Amino acid sequence: MSTNIVVPELGESVVEARVAKWLKKAGDSVSAGDPLVELETEKIDLEVSADRAGVLGNIKHQEGADVKVGEVLAVLEESTNGAAQAKVPEVPKVPEVPKVPEVPKGPVQKAVPSSSEKKATPTAKNVAKALDVKLESVESSGARVTKQDVLKATTPAPAPQEAKAPRAPQAPQAPKKVPAGERGETRERMSKRRATIARRLVEAQQTAAMLTTFNEVDMSAVMQLRERRKEAFTKKYGVGVGIASFFVKAAINALKAFPQINAEIQGDEIVFKHYYDIGMAVGAEGGLVVPVLRDADRMSFSEIELGIRDFARRAQDGSLTLEDLKGGTFTITNGGVFGSLMSTPILNPPQVGILGLHKIADRVLPLNGQVVIRPMMYLALTYDHRLVDGREAVQFLVKIKEFIEDPAWMLLES
Repeated sequence: MSTNIVVPELGESVVEARVAKWLKKAGDSVSAGDPLVELETEKIDLEVSADRAGVLGNIKHQEGADVKVGEVLAVLEESTNGAAQAKVPEVPKVPEVPKVPEVPKGPVQKAVPSSSEKKATPTAKNVAKALDVKLESVESSGARVTKQDVLKATTPAPAPQEAKAPRAPQAPQAPKKVPAGERGETRERMSKRRATIARRLVEAQQTAAMLTTFNEVDMSAVMQLRERRKEAFTKKYGVGVGIASFFVKAAINALKAFPQINAEIQGDEIVFKHYYDIGMAVGAEGGLVVPVLRDADRMSFSEIELGIRDFARRAQDGSLTLEDLKGGTFTITNGGVFGSLMSTPILNPPQVGILGLHKIADRVLPLNGQVVIRPMMYLALTYDHRLVDGREAVQFLVKIKEFIEDPAWMLLES
């Protein structure tokens, strides 16, 4: 009896995947639960496992092929004797190498089975194979070895420089000409995630009437509050208090005042959301991802901070799930962590609003007849003008500005 191995349901709005790597070959015996193939989607990478024991038969789609949900990837055949012949690892022979005196004699250790190897992202495995690096020797920065971990392991440490006597200044030399043969190009296929990001960004610009409005906010009150409470907050909750939680709280209160910014357009209808699932844009190995804080209006500051830190860690080690990325009613993106002073974020459809945070920088301001220096941040709200008018967008940002410059308002409005 044969069973089809098919592309599983991939989550909301995800209908296609790419075969990244086959973990078993045709003819291999497998046990129930053994991973067979890695799939790359626009959001995450995942493994498809055998639901019963058997022998992997005909593989329908090779590595690099694009497949849709429900398509047959391979056929799992019943083993000839009616039960799966699990592969028993042979006891490896003792390698004939010179003996090291410092190592005490003892029983020969068995080789570690492949199933106990370090977990790694598909991209990390491919890079390690290309560079002939053993994953067991790579130190991981999270739950799984990433591409950056492999590259870091292959980068030689800089040799210590010897002290040299000062040299007399030399006249500048003309730059050397690079031989024509050294000007090269490389070409590689877009990852599924990067191709989807490119397509959706263009679609967002073509389907929504996007406009961006700006404001600036004085971060003094928030920074002073963080400074006063950071030690006690960290001691109690095990996480520092960042600025993101303040903006999540401020955005939710502003969304309650302007519910159309927490809505979406479906055909000729407006769907108002009476819940607040806030997407937090995070940079990951294969591109930007937006995990979602669900029912963020019911979360405390510490829960928000812990949730954001967990998203950032799992985005780097590749352990985010499709459930983490599904849905969202409004998005916050912080380009300030990369040094951005001002930008115009692009909508995350079908959402009609996205708030952009930026770098905090000291600026000179006139205040009450005096010139003062304050830590200021530019805010940007990109919105869909089909549903949100300019007046409402401006007032929305003003509302956030009020909450951030006087955080006590957030407690009164909650």
